[in-house]
Amino acid sequence: MRPRSRVQIPDQTVLVARAAFPNGSVAISARDHLGEVFTDEQFAAAFGVRGAPAESPGALALVTALQFAENLTDRQAARMVARAIDWKYALGLELTDPGFDASVLSKFRTRLVEHGLEEQVFTAMLTVSTGKGLIAAGGKQRTDSTHVISAVRDLNRLEVAGESVRACLETLSVAAPDWLATAIDVGEWAHRYGPRIDSWRLPASQAKRDRLAQVYGTDAVALLRAVFAPAAPVWLAELPAVRTLRTVLVQNYLITTDSRGREVIRRREADTDGLPPARSRITSPYDTDTRWAAKGDDLFWNGYKVHLTETCDPDTEHGTTSDHDGQTGPRPTPNLIVNVATTAATVPDVKATTGIHQHLHDRRLLPAEHYLDSGYPSADTIATAQTFGVTMVTPALLDQSAQARARTGYDKTCFTIDFDTRQVTCPQGHTNTSWSPTVQRGTEVIVVKFPTTTCGPCPARAQCTTAKRGGRQLTFYPRDLHHALTAARTRQTSDSWHDKYKLRAGVEGTINQALDITGIRHTRYRGLAKTRLQHVFSAIALNLVRLHTWWTDHPLPTARTSNLQRLDHALAADLGVCRRIGADVVTNAAWRRG
Repeated sequence: MRPRSRVQIPDQTVLVARAAFPNGSVAISARDHLGEVFTDEQFAAAFGVRGAPAESPGALALVTALQFAENLTDRQAARMVARAIDWKYALGLELTDPGFDASVLSKFRTRLVEHGLEEQVFTAMLTVSTGKGLIAAGGKQRTDSTHVISAVRDLNRLEVAGESVRACLETLSVAAPDWLATAIDVGEWAHRYGPRIDSWRLPASQAKRDRLAQVYGTDAVALLRAVFAPAAPVWLAELPAVRTLRTVLVQNYLITTDSRGREVIRRREADTDGLPPARSRITSPYDTDTRWAAKGDDLFWNGYKVHLTETCDPDTEHGTTSDHDGQTGPRPTPNLIVNVATTAATVPDVKATTGIHQHLHDRRLLPAEHYLDSGYPSADTIATAQTFGVTMVTPALLDQSAQARARTGYDKTCFTIDFDTRQVTCPQGHTNTSWSPTVQRGTEVIVVKFPTTTCGPCPARAQCTTAKRGGRQLTFYPRDLHHALTAARTRQTSDSWHDKYKLRAGVEGTINQALDITGIRHTRYRGLAKTRLQHVFSAIALNLVRLHTWWTDHPLPTARTSNLQRLDHALAADLGVCRRIGADVVTNAAWRRG
């Protein structure tokens, strides 16, 4: 790599670009206002000091951002570098510059992923924006997530088993063809695993499908035993396809012996044998990071999940620029994305909140208030946010006990808890006999029990517990977590909190914009690392688009209106005019009679 900096835009390129784009463009605005936001020195760790000279990584980063801003393929982006005048302006190229081959972009992304530099690209964008006063800590931010569909086709369990064997065979055919020819019957296996495993080609009857599943399992065991045999090359066991086949075999098959001592390979049954949890179950041998997940009763997908965090100025939300006195005040800054997190599809939203706060803390962009729709955060999540100095504005899960749901009995709020003396007093004035700190599902809790001799004859027992034997038992968090959860539950019952929480709804528009502009809901690549890189550049692209509309005072495009809707609006307007004319006629007639 040969670093370059402070590249001057050729005069001819400036002249032609200003004439061709009098109102500017995203690429021109990025160069005019952000300068060389991506410098070559930022990517020095991913490039060597010897060999053929490489394309400027800073320029490739900007090209990738513009590529996502216009939702282009690599080939289309490479052509834009050679043909688009505004892109040449942003990159500081001569009008006659031929650009580069499209494969350079793929190799550049691979380097970023291998060296973990995708986050550094996003941080560089935020640093420049912060220096210009466009982003500041201590304000309001909001976060929401959406599902991301993987770049591999959906497979059922039978297809996963067959395709895993086929993918391993394809790899071994290239890596060790001579050894594979001696390990298996190539002709027979080529007939079974030559074409891809597809449900359209599978037998229709269930009995034949079960037999085929057993064949796939038997072939997988035979192939793995051949790979791990002493006579096989040792390095074959380290191939990713071999490791994937081994994992798929363990997750979907059992190897047992029958009454005669013979080996039996059979497929796992979900009801009797159990299956691995969705968070660890491989759904495709070609993308071992993708997972099946569900949200609600209607949404099922195989892929990932992306969380977008943006600033949210209330004045920007309503399109106003006036202060409280009615005078024209400083122009509000645009809402910009300050964090993007990509996780497996099975990771709950609440599990990503702490990581988001940590990233914002590292970038010195922590908000004072964080609006989330994170599916009821736990008490430790709320308390962790408070240690960062962040107030989470999100619904907290209410007490789910039978007494709280019925609203007729003694729920936890009716008990007085003294953490110093480890004493809990019930509404009838009785105290507990045990105080047991423990861990439930990885979270520290305190379990308190009241004596049976006290609760048994109590006249309010029916209002306190539904247990047929024993006394009342309470489970709550330690002191700090308990107080944090109680305060959050109290705040969300007020009308002012609900009015305040309405600000979170604006992030839905960001999700929609990301879908329309960058296609963020469908990953272009395989694997979590490259999918994360796609989402990082998608966030950069959205920021460039928003900054361009803010710098040029161009409003965001409105929603499309169909011809039928325009006709309806025209008829409604005509009807309003007729009504006003009729009212004027009646008024004039009454004036004449008077």
